[in-house]
Amino acid sequence: MRKILVVGLGLIGGSLAMALQGFEDFEVVGAVRSQTTFDKAEAKHAADRLTFDPAAELPGADVVILCQDPVGIIRFLREHKERFKPGALVWDVCGVKTAVMEAAECLPDGVDFIGCHPMAGKEVSGIDNAEATLFRNTHFIITPGPRTTAEHLDLLRRMADYCRFGDVIETTPERHDQMIAYTSQLMHIIAVSVCDNDELFSCVGFEGGSFRDCTRVAALDPAMWTQLFTLNAPALSQKAAELEERVHQYRVAIENNDREALYAMLAHASGRKKRINLERARGDDVHSAF
Repeated sequence: MRKILVVGLGLIGGSLAMALQGFEDFEVVGAVRSQTTFDKAEAKHAADRLTFDPAAELPGADVVILCQDPVGIIRFLREHKERFKPGALVWDVCGVKTAVMEAAECLPDGVDFIGCHPMAGKEVSGIDNAEATLFRNTHFIITPGPRTTAEHLDLLRRMADYCRFGDVIETTPERHDQMIAYTSQLMHIIAVSVCDNDELFSCVGFEGGSFRDCTRVAALDPAMWTQLFTLNAPALSQKAAELEERVHQYRVAIENNDREALYAMLAHASGRKKRINLERARGDDVHSAF
């Protein structure tokens, strides 16, 4: 029997371990650090087998899925680079790809690393909230490396299909980081910026759906998002600067009571949003940006 080793059983790792049980002829082994996580994972039957020692499992693992935080993934690759099984497929679930792919260059020639990003999650974290159905109809982004084989790409796509991802989007690490800076990380900056206003605790009863939608992701993990922001600093700082300029344009139009300019900007943005809503309603794939 072949082996899948999932390192880190939080929300994403735990859900992957649960979703992949029964996949072909693989045993799913979940690696944890704490007794608390071990006990919770065991109670949820989150893996076929659990371990506190992922390093000991590496020489026999045909597939390794790294589900730690970004710095933890980079450290794990560097510390255990010689222990991976020759011919193994290694992939991660990190929200930044360039930094992780660069770290993976330390792996021996016979080990194939493919950067991955499951576009799924919740506002809560941890093994308590893991579920096998988390990935259904969501996007699975992959960034193959220079040594990626057709065999491993096919295996990864079969795993994605087994987990019920809606589709698999292949792109480069650089393009991934540019897009995620815009679609995810910038949205988190907006959310936390809004929540950093003194009005937050006095607005009860005045917040509508737009406020709740805007601030939904603000209750984030500061340690995790500090890593994500700093590891993707070039792309994210560019997107933040572009947003600052657009907000400035709106402020100037409002201050000057320039109704014509304000209407033009609002109509332009509204039309773009309506267009993308229509494309999604038709079921069109909006993957050209990748």
